[in-house]
Amino acid sequence: MRSIGDCFGRRVRLTEERLAHILEHPEMAGMGAELERALRQPDLVRRSRSDFDIRLFYGFCAQTIVGGKWLCVVVKYAENDAFVVTGYLTDKPKAGEDLWPIK
Repeated sequence: MRSIGDCFGRRVRLTEERLAHILEHPEMAGMGAELERALRQPDLVRRSRSDFDIRLFYGFCAQTIVGGKWLCVVVKYAENDAFVVTGYLTDKPKAGEDLWPIK
């Protein structure tokens, strides 16, 4: 299990099971370092509109096997815990409250 510091100074757990699940998708192959970068140095973080405790960390990846895409890393925050739920590529960030960069 990895523990990654996010842009807010919290530790986020990334289990081997979650990492394997994310990277098993062909378009995500080789994106492990980008997942960590999106947590540490995101371009954008939004709160999920459907779950107050979910944050969506976005980093733009100009070169993926499917072209330029946004990488979204979904993190669930609890009182004393934070962990990666999933990660995927998308054409654009989902709507939600902007949390990063801090304005």
